[in-house]
Amino acid sequence: MLTARKRVMAMAVALTGSLLLASCGDSDSGSSEDGKTLKLWHYEAPNSAMGQAWDEAIKEFKAKHPGVKVEFEAKGFEQIQKTAPMVLNSSDAPDVMEYNKGNATAGLLSKQGLLTDLTQEATTRGWDKKLSASVRTTSMYDAQGVMGSGKWYGVPNYAEYTMVFYNKDLFAKYGIAEPKTFDELTAAMDKFVQNKVTPLANAGAEYIAQQYLYQLALSKADRAWVDSYELYKGKTDFHDTAWTYAADTFADWVKKGYIAKTSSSAKAEDAGVSFLQGKSPILFSGSWWYGRFVDEAKFDWGTFLWPDSNLTLGSGGNLWVVPKGAKNKKLAYDFIDITMSKKIQNLLGNKGGVPVAADASAITDAKSKALIDNFNVLSQRDGLAFYPDWPVPGYYDVLVSETQKLITSSEQPEGYLDALQEAYDKGAPKQ
Repeated sequence: MLTARKRVMAMAVALTGSLLLASCGDSDSGSSEDGKTLKLWHYEAPNSAMGQAWDEAIKEFKAKHPGVKVEFEAKGFEQIQKTAPMVLNSSDAPDVMEYNKGNATAGLLSKQGLLTDLTQEATTRGWDKKLSASVRTTSMYDAQGVMGSGKWYGVPNYAEYTMVFYNKDLFAKYGIAEPKTFDELTAAMDKFVQNKVTPLANAGAEYIAQQYLYQLALSKADRAWVDSYELYKGKTDFHDTAWTYAADTFADWVKKGYIAKTSSSAKAEDAGVSFLQGKSPILFSGSWWYGRFVDEAKFDWGTFLWPDSNLTLGSGGNLWVVPKGAKNKKLAYDFIDITMSKKIQNLLGNKGGVPVAADASAITDAKSKALIDNFNVLSQRDGLAFYPDWPVPGYYDVLVSETQKLITSSEQPEGYLDALQEAYDKGAPKQ
C-alpha cells in the first residue's frame, strides 16, 4: 500500500534511545547464525486474516524447529514506515519483518543495501512459481529500487485490493439498492445526504482519503497511465484528464457532504470503526479489513468493485523481508516458506484474506469465496493499479497533507495538483 495503511492494533513500545545509538549491523552477520532464535515483526491485527494465519504459522514453525525460540513483536504500520531505515541499519534488526511494498518503501531499502537478496531462495523454494506475474511485481527491484524487475527482496504470501464495503441494513433502511454503476453510487450518496447521513467513511490523516482520490483518477485511466505514474514508463502530468477529474470530483464530494470536513484529522482506524458502528454506510478500502469486519460487524454487509472502472488499487500484499543484518536468515527463510504452505494459505483464505497459493476447493466460507472471486476478476483483466504513494520516497506524507487541504477546502484542486506534480518530479528518476 499502500500501501500505506494503518493496521488496527496496539502500537509496540517506542524505540529507545539506545537503538538510536546502535551500531550498524554487519552485512554478513547471517553467516554467524546461532539458529536458536527467530526475531519476527509484523503489524497485522490479531483478528485479521493475516494475523490469524501467521499465528498458526508460528505454531507450525515451532513444531518444525524444536528448541528454537520465536520472539514476536507486534508493531504499528506507521512505526515501521517511519523508522525502518534506522532500525535495519542497527544491530537490533529482526530476522524477518513485514514491510510495505513499492518503490518508495521496499524499493528504497533495497537500493540502500538494507535488505537481503532473496532471489536464490525464491527459486530454490519455489516461491517464484506460486506468485502470479501481477503479484510478483512488488517482490522484485532493480538497482534503482524500481519494482517489477531485478532481484527478489521480498515475498508476499497474500494479495490485496480495494473495494466498496457497504452496510446492507442502512441501504435497506433508506430504500437504496446496491449500486451497479457509478451514477447509481452517487445517487445513493445523494439520498443518504438528504437523510442527514454522511455516506463515506473517510480518514484524511492517513491513507484512506488519498485512495478515494486515486480511485477516481483510475476510473479515467488505463494501464499505460499507471505504468507512467508507477514505473516511470512515460511522463506523468498531474493536470491531465484523469488527475484533474479526480481532484475536482473529490473536492465536489466534500461540498456535497459525501465526505465530512471533520474527517481531515481522522485516522484509518476511525474510518473503520465508523463503518463498524453503523455510522457510515460506505467505506472504500482494502481487503485487509475483511477478516475484521467478518468478526466484528453486527449488521449485514457486502462488497462490490468500484463501478465503471477497470482499474482499482491493489497488488501483492505487504512483503516478508529479511534485513541485511539479520542474525538468523535461514530460520527467516523457513518461516516465510511455512506462510507459503497450503495449510497456511488455505487458513488465510477461509479467514477473509486473499491467498496466493491456496487450494480453491479448500475455501469453504461464502464471504471468503466472494472476496477471492472478485480478486480473480481483477487479476484476469489486469486491474491491479498499485497505490498512489508508491512512486517516490516521502510521497505518502505529501499525499496525506495535500489531500487534507482538499477536505478542509484550504486548497483548490489546481493548487493540489501543482503540489503533487512538484513533489513527484523532485523524487522521480530523471528521464
